[in-house]
Amino acid sequence: MPLGLRLKAWWEGYDPDDIKKRIQERTSVAEPEQEPSEEPKKQIISADTIDPWDEETIDIAQYIWGKGFCGPGGPEYIVALSKLLALSPEMSMLQIGAGLGGPARVLADRFGVWITGYEASESLVDKGNKLSKMSGMEKKAALEYYDPENVESFGRKFDRALSKEALFAIQDKNNIIANIEDKLKPGGLFLMTEYVIGSDAVIGKDRYKEWVVGERMHPYPVLADELVSMVKGNRLQVRVSEDITMQYVDMINQAWSGADEVAAKLARQDDGTQKIQTLMREAEFWTRRKKLLETGDLKMWRIVANKKSSGPSMMSDW
Repeated sequence: MPLGLRLKAWWEGYDPDDIKKRIQERTSVAEPEQEPSEEPKKQIISADTIDPWDEETIDIAQYIWGKGFCGPGGPEYIVALSKLLALSPEMSMLQIGAGLGGPARVLADRFGVWITGYEASESLVDKGNKLSKMSGMEKKAALEYYDPENVESFGRKFDRALSKEALFAIQDKNNIIANIEDKLKPGGLFLMTEYVIGSDAVIGKDRYKEWVVGERMHPYPVLADELVSMVKGNRLQVRVSEDITMQYVDMINQAWSGADEVAAKLARQDDGTQKIQTLMREAEFWTRRKKLLETGDLKMWRIVANKKSSGPSMMSDW
């Protein structure tokens, strides 16, 4: 299917695969049988064992979402989202799911806060730290690699914590939340935005199974109530728990509305054909997510919680 048609179908809410199937049905002709290929089959490697963020995917993500970003939510959104955290230059913040460090640099620049971002992709950490250094923020917005399924501690204490769409791809969410609570100072605030499922029945649907297979890392989303219970179960008081799905979908639509212009720009580059293929894979990736969000099978949830100020402070952690 031509690139322009695929992008137009995606943007207007049609299923590109369905359109492709109809075109094939109209133009199909009998083809001679092919001899079996002697080429050995490639070994299939689990997505969880490799870093899905190669250099080309990182570049395409920035074309769509903006420099230093690899998902929905640019500078204005990040600032508005974090206003309840009352950030200041005297504070330190822990971030889970740092991506390319775009949100961390925005907050460090706007509020002066010192941020340590943890990211599960070594490629994103490497590129993100280079971007922080280029902007003179290698100390105020530093990124570190971590294994989300084997977290023992996040080191020092922090005044604030932020997790941006990071926990849904972690099976042991409770362990991450417990470690965040442990390193959050008494009275500290924890802000989370996360994918959750709309109901238990969702996991049996074909479109949900298709989404699971197409994700970069295997997703383990839970109900919003379950996520809130985990937060409360780790001695955190939930102040805000709300559905922000429609705002999130609007950000996806807005970013991808310029995909045809991105494709035209890529087509003029020497390696444009390969990059356009990566662009199409990303379009299909976000199509699957957007469909689930629009049907309510998947939701974007925002939680703001605080750590009780009456707890003892471990000065040895400084």
